[in-house]
Amino acid sequence: MTSTEPTRRVLLVAHTGRDDAREVARAFAKALSANGVLVRLLTGEALDLGFEEPDGSFEIVPEEAASNDCELVVVIGGDGTILRAAELSRGSGTPVLGVNLGHVGFLAEAEYEDMESTIEAIVDRRYSIEDRLTLDVTVHREGEVVARTWALNEASVEKAARERMLEVVVEIDGRPLSRWGCDGVVCATPTGSTAYNFSAGGPIVWPGVEALLLVPISAHALFARPLVVAPASVLAVEVLARTDGFGVLWADGRRSFDLPPGARIEVRRGTTPVRLVRLHEAPFTDRLVAKFGLPVEGWRGSSERRRRDSGA
Repeated sequence: MTSTEPTRRVLLVAHTGRDDAREVARAFAKALSANGVLVRLLTGEALDLGFEEPDGSFEIVPEEAASNDCELVVVIGGDGTILRAAELSRGSGTPVLGVNLGHVGFLAEAEYEDMESTIEAIVDRRYSIEDRLTLDVTVHREGEVVARTWALNEASVEKAARERMLEVVVEIDGRPLSRWGCDGVVCATPTGSTAYNFSAGGPIVWPGVEALLLVPISAHALFARPLVVAPASVLAVEVLARTDGFGVLWADGRRSFDLPPGARIEVRRGTTPVRLVRLHEAPFTDRLVAKFGLPVEGWRGSSERRRRDSGA
């Protein structure tokens, strides 16, 4: 009686609205198939990529449960496409490997120029996996939960109308902290600290640090500084009943919910992390320098470090 190895499957997700993403995605799909990996494509993307009928080297599935039984989700695009893939993979726990075609691409692990080595790493299973902290978010109205969502980067409470301020009270661990008239409040993870949190003036937090971040946006208040709290803390933002007009809750800039006056938004550490693939053991400091193009000329460091970095 002969035994056969289980089929290796990889879900390929691409930003098919871009010519370069389609080209790279097709090349990835063909290279993985040539190495015995079955490529799974989403129904809405397969036709855009030129894959019309399954031929044994790839399969076409709807988005629901698309990542089930897959070894990896390989994403061709920028951080927005990776966030979409995280929605598909979070329930199954399938790790996500981002191939960057965007501008900064903090969530991506590889650049498209390194396609050959990235494919080799996938085929040879030469990668590690990091669990990234997420947020669970609930919206309450008159004591009842009216909406639930989650976020990998951030959950932001924002004003819905440009001409109006949002009046909120912020609470930490069941105690009121401050009232702000503001454009909004960002609640972020360390992973999201380089995204909206960074643009709003919040701190960059290394991914290995477990914490929750809270940053007011353009608050008219004496005390309106970014906050870093324990991962077990619960953040709450209450939209004051006297607020003129609605607010809006955004989760990762992808899912939105209207917030009427009197709404209460609670943010806590998510019960389900998102798993990201790592191909390299490069320090996060190096990632910051590379992604932001930070000037480091003149750095000397220790002699041992200089020898190690130079490969001597």
